[in-house]
Amino acid sequence: MLKFLKGVVAGSGTGVKDLPYNVGEPYSSAWGSWTHSRGTSKAIHRSLPLFLFLCLPTLIGTSDSAPDDGSAVSVFSLSGSNANDGHLAAGRNGVKRLRTVRHPNILSFLHSTEAESFDGSSAKVTIYIVTEPVMPLKEKVKELGLEGTQRDEYYAWGLHRIAKAVSFLNNDCKLVHGNVCLESVVVTQTLDWKLHAFDVLSEYDGNNEAVTGPMLQYEWLIGSQYKPMELAKSDWAAIRKSPPWAIDSWGLGCLIYELFSGVKLSKTEELRNTASIPKSLLPDYQRLLSSMPSRRLNSSKLVENCEYFQNKLVDTIHFMEILNLKDSVEKDTFFRKLPNLAEQLPRQIVLKKVLLPLLASALEFGSAAAPALTALLKLGAWLSADEFSIKVVPTIVKLFASNDRAIRVGLLQHIDQYGEALSAQTIDEQVYPHVATGFTDTSAFLREMTLKSMLVLAPKLSQRTLSGSLLKYLSKLQIDDEPAIRTNTTILLGNIASLLNEGTRKRVLLNAFAGRALRDQFSPARGAGLVALCATSSYYEVTEVATKILPVVVVLTLDPDSDVRSKAFQTVDQFLQMMRQYHEKLSSGDTAEPTSIGISSIAGNASLIGYSSLNSHHVCNYVNS
Repeated sequence: MLKFLKGVVAGSGTGVKDLPYNVGEPYSSAWGSWTHSRGTSKAIHRSLPLFLFLCLPTLIGTSDSAPDDGSAVSVFSLSGSNANDGHLAAGRNGVKRLRTVRHPNILSFLHSTEAESFDGSSAKVTIYIVTEPVMPLKEKVKELGLEGTQRDEYYAWGLHRIAKAVSFLNNDCKLVHGNVCLESVVVTQTLDWKLHAFDVLSEYDGNNEAVTGPMLQYEWLIGSQYKPMELAKSDWAAIRKSPPWAIDSWGLGCLIYELFSGVKLSKTEELRNTASIPKSLLPDYQRLLSSMPSRRLNSSKLVENCEYFQNKLVDTIHFMEILNLKDSVEKDTFFRKLPNLAEQLPRQIVLKKVLLPLLASALEFGSAAAPALTALLKLGAWLSADEFSIKVVPTIVKLFASNDRAIRVGLLQHIDQYGEALSAQTIDEQVYPHVATGFTDTSAFLREMTLKSMLVLAPKLSQRTLSGSLLKYLSKLQIDDEPAIRTNTTILLGNIASLLNEGTRKRVLLNAFAGRALRDQFSPARGAGLVALCATSSYYEVTEVATKILPVVVVLTLDPDSDVRSKAFQTVDQFLQMMRQYHEKLSSGDTAEPTSIGISSIAGNASLIGYSSLNSHHVCNYVNS
């Protein structure tokens, strides 16, 4: 154990072993001298005693929320020849700033450490920063391959986020980023744009007239093509007289140019080429790049007033992000329109951002209205079966515990859209216990929907749940005040009969069909009982047919309802045919009495898959198998 711990926390000569993460393949681009690599967390904590587990973050470096489950991360590394290297000093500033400055549109810090390694007599110091998993914006844009309106909407949304991050730094924190550009922006797995590259970031000290030196200690890291005139001249007096956003507003202009032109800015003069800039963005782009620092557009004004940001994607995501501030009418209207609106938005953004995590989390935490469930399922239909199981099913399972009756009804109404994706264990242990409360609900509509859902759920229930719980509820529903529910209960029993074990069938079916359904005052319920008997005919012994089924069925040939009479004659014919077959077997010398007999091939009687409705005049609907 001590040897293992030494390998984890040792400083000299261990290199990347100091990092509780695996470093994978690097991306082709990164800001400055940093290398941006893919990574995963190491599952090392689980093998340690508790006291070492608690001490490990202190021993191996600074960590805020480092996972240890093999989850994806990004690893940024910066190397220098000695501890006093200027790039390393700037890198340490970047680590400190990234860890302490928190904002939804700024890259999320997880962990950092330094490692020293030796190559012969020369030493190399490497700084590691671990963050949420991200990809360079340049590479993500190429991967998405968006064009036309969808590209512009996605760019508008991303720029809107970066402008908010810059505004937070400049206006709220009085900080200057110093090098906003395409390489300082990365994209998360949910396609959010995040600002990073804080090596140059410094406090704005424009109010301190006594200071005369550089305001940006590491401004030499900034490429000359990204420097506004006052910074290129190192005119710190002019910079301190300028507003806090002057330098970063210029940087936003550089970002916009690189984004729409598709090329890296190589010299400042190229910013005058506006052919690729959208017309609705052009006026603000020019104001961001004003030659007079005091006249440059504040990023907060860009966020609030820019016409380019007024599109469906930005509006949709913004609405969902402030959902808690909306009233019920606004939510209801929005979610009813969302499925159609989503058809017009970039599908990848809808699935990775609008659908998850925004829509799913809004439902999970109760801020979304019931119509959001319909939207979730419609958008979820765009996913593959595996993705649906991973990204949508967990939310659905959690929603079954909701006390919102509208959500519960929505889940039951659409169960055919996701029922197949639910595992038997999930249904038996997590879904059914919540669904079953609907059997005794005061709302007849909810009781009926609960009953109908069993056609999807029952095949995945265990025998213990079927016999010990479901059948008890169905027994009570056969005497429900609502005649349609009594009818539906009989139909359901006919459908799930094959799922029951032999002992349970003998105990339940005859009593439910011949004992209750055929004596019901509601004629469609009597009809359902007759069809259920036919559909389950193979489960009855000859003595049961002769003494318990035929006597009560024959009476219904005189039923006041013509449909019931018709079904009664069909039932009598079927069971008499079964008895004739048994008679013929006895006459041929086969004296062995079968435990059960049955004909399952008679058209119209092989199975029951129709359901009644509380609002329907044609209550029973039977369909051929």
